[in-house]
Amino acid sequence: MSEACTHDCSTCGASCAHRSKPEDFLAAPNPGAHIKKVIAVMSGKGGVGKSTVTSLLAVAMRRAGFRVGILDADITGPSIPRMFGLYGRPAANEQGIEPVRSANDIAIISLNLFAENDTDPVVWRGPVIASAVTQFWTDVVWGDIDYLFVDLPPGTGDVPLTVFQSLPIDGIVVVTSPQDLVSMIVAKAVNMATLMNVPVLGVVENFNRFRCPDCGSIHNIFGESRVAETAGEWGLPLLGSLPIDPALAQAADSGLLEETAETVELAPAVTTLKKLMEA
Repeated sequence: MSEACTHDCSTCGASCAHRSKPEDFLAAPNPGAHIKKVIAVMSGKGGVGKSTVTSLLAVAMRRAGFRVGILDADITGPSIPRMFGLYGRPAANEQGIEPVRSANDIAIISLNLFAENDTDPVVWRGPVIASAVTQFWTDVVWGDIDYLFVDLPPGTGDVPLTVFQSLPIDGIVVVTSPQDLVSMIVAKAVNMATLMNVPVLGVVENFNRFRCPDCGSIHNIFGESRVAETAGEWGLPLLGSLPIDPALAQAADSGLLEETAETVELAPAVTTLKKLMEA
């Protein structure tokens, strides 16, 4: 190394033992996993129904004839298994951990499947949580999967960072609600994805409207939606607008989301994901 070295390899053409390459943090998947596309579902804040949207996207793509899996990366607040009525502990063999399969053959892994009770709290520090997420990628025998959906915890902290660095993410779907905070929610998620060089596929709006079961009139519980406008400002498509649906909530609570949920509102998302596979 020259005494005049500035330690900025981008401006130096010399062949030097100290020249460094960007570090690759991608973790190798389990040898028994053959996954074509990895889609992360995230939001800049909690409480927008991100896990529900993840589940509905998985159900929609399964109904479209694809092989689908869900990696529940929301370690401290996992809810995916209950929506699908799954409570059994995953089996393991010399190859690794087998995901639990839903009634319609969606492969699912979640920390709640390992807990004695699904209400047991996970009191772990960030590095341990991040390690568990990585192990769901490296140790799970996913088999042949067309779309693996990764349900991220809210925000832009340890777990989203670990997922973006360790998994080969093909795109993210941002979930938001019609409130005035929508621009901030979308901006946080999009800015993190841009920083990590991960493409944003579009935005799904949850809690868009409520239809009165008595008179049939439509009510905007959270005010007039600005999601389409905000998505347009970022050059992103609106992949679906989901209503407030008590029947859907009941199905999720009862573990029957897969059998009873309507996914027609997510038709634009299905189209986008199909195009991603064809690209």
